[in-house]
Amino acid sequence: MTRRDFIFRIGGAAGDGVSSTAESFAKICARSGLHVWTYSSYQSVIRGGHVWTQVRAGMDPLLSHGEDPDVLVALNQPTLDIHAGDVSPVGVVVYDSEQLRADPSKLRKDVRLLGIPLRKAAQSLSPNALMRNTVALGAVVRLLEMDVRHVESAFQDMWGDKKPEVVAQNVSAAKLGADAVAEYGGSLRLGLSYTNVPRPLMTGNEAICLGALAAGCKFLAQYPMTPASSIMHWMAAHAPKHGIVVKQVEDELAAVNMAIGAGFAGARAMTATSGGGFALMVEGLGQGGMTETPVVVVLVQRAGPSTGLPTKTEQGDLNLALGAGQGDWPRAILAPRSSEEAFSLTAQAFNLAEIYQTPIILISDLYLSEGHRTVEPFDFNVPIVRGLMVADGGSPGERYRRYRYTESGVSPRALPGTRGTVFQAGTDEHMESGELISDVLAGLPEFVEERRRMMEKRMRKLEGLRKDTPPPEVFGPANADLTLITWGSTQGPAREAILRLEAKERLAVNALEFPTLFPFHVDETLAALRGAKRTLAVEGNYTGQFSRLLRAETGIRPDAFLGKYDGEPIAAREIVAKALEVVR
Repeated sequence: MTRRDFIFRIGGAAGDGVSSTAESFAKICARSGLHVWTYSSYQSVIRGGHVWTQVRAGMDPLLSHGEDPDVLVALNQPTLDIHAGDVSPVGVVVYDSEQLRADPSKLRKDVRLLGIPLRKAAQSLSPNALMRNTVALGAVVRLLEMDVRHVESAFQDMWGDKKPEVVAQNVSAAKLGADAVAEYGGSLRLGLSYTNVPRPLMTGNEAICLGALAAGCKFLAQYPMTPASSIMHWMAAHAPKHGIVVKQVEDELAAVNMAIGAGFAGARAMTATSGGGFALMVEGLGQGGMTETPVVVVLVQRAGPSTGLPTKTEQGDLNLALGAGQGDWPRAILAPRSSEEAFSLTAQAFNLAEIYQTPIILISDLYLSEGHRTVEPFDFNVPIVRGLMVADGGSPGERYRRYRYTESGVSPRALPGTRGTVFQAGTDEHMESGELISDVLAGLPEFVEERRRMMEKRMRKLEGLRKDTPPPEVFGPANADLTLITWGSTQGPAREAILRLEAKERLAVNALEFPTLFPFHVDETLAALRGAKRTLAVEGNYTGQFSRLLRAETGIRPDAFLGKYDGEPIAAREIVAKALEVVR
């Protein structure tokens, strides 16, 4: 049997080391030269519950974490009971033969049970029972005929800062697992080949951090909130080396206001949060819009409403991002579709924030932000564009007008301390100089007109933002029987579904993907959908939030809708099934 990819799944209780074992295996795969894509399903408990992580690895680029596992490692009985029936034919279930009970009748045909006394083997080397995971990991590496030296390398990364004997013990434990496989039937013989040329492996949040770093970010204020917390963790760990100030603050109100303050002072600044924290930032975002202050805000979505499912994925916060801040003010909302785009769009967001002197929102989700994926090396040669400064647009001898009326809506910006540029930056409506009109002047005919002109000046920035943000992109054949409409992280599963429909059903399907959600690219969207025979919108929410935006902006209503709102990511086979239903 020759395969191009495989799927590994490990499950247990919180505290069993499921995530760290899966991360080690992902590193082993990446260092073997494979492409990798992971997804972790976990709960917000420290111990107990049921958690599992899936690692898909293959010789070709991957588009999702996949579906049914070829190899399942069960660290407790619930994992066997819940997942063993999902294991693909000719797959294998690795479990502790002295601790767990496997029922062969619940397995698919030809699935192999590999019972190894994991705990007993681990405790032959150390009292640490968690090394049973390492025994199981060694068994999996042998089942897939991978080079054991990558196991030691991954362990060195994880425990290298501890005593060397910890690494040595775990390497020995992995060898015990590998030896057990040799005794119980040998490898799966999938026929995979390994180049052993390492590939970069990172999460979407790490890609966002690298994009911020490349763009010259110098300030991050953040309150930890899953699934955005790892942005702060990564930035804090790397801040000293790169001259970045990182502040863990008391709440999200402080985070957004400190970031806006840093942006006002001239630093490239950002904050990051999830839906509940973003809701608290809304008034601050309006402040950034009124004072025309650059800042980048990362919104990593999880399942709501309210606290919802804190550790599950969703695309339910688009309406929140569109309506954030009282009144109208210009913004851009960028939605990266991949880890590579998480890097590039983050870098672009910093330029847009300064060019158009306004907050820019980068909207991601747990599936993209927390999943590990192999990527092609990034180009860190990112152009840094600071936008129109007073030295570029000021007139000698003329009083500085911070909010001067311009055709583009962008006024020459001054940093505090610049000679001859004293101005007010209040959150009330103001004149060109910054002097407020909201108190005794509001309502007087002259200042009614002033308000109208200032509002129109700010909103003219939207035209520039529309031109400078990426338009929708078509993936797949031009003359398709069905067009999928997607945004953000649904790109991968949707593309995989398109390829399956073409290969197995001889059905021509394409996708219209939106990396920019606002300002909406109306002309490009109309041109792309003009010849569409049927359309299917795919979103990770209940109400079709992007579908409503599409209809509001273009008058086009998708013919069908596939929404996923159970906390789990959309799978390619779900899109395939819905596509066939729509077409037939």
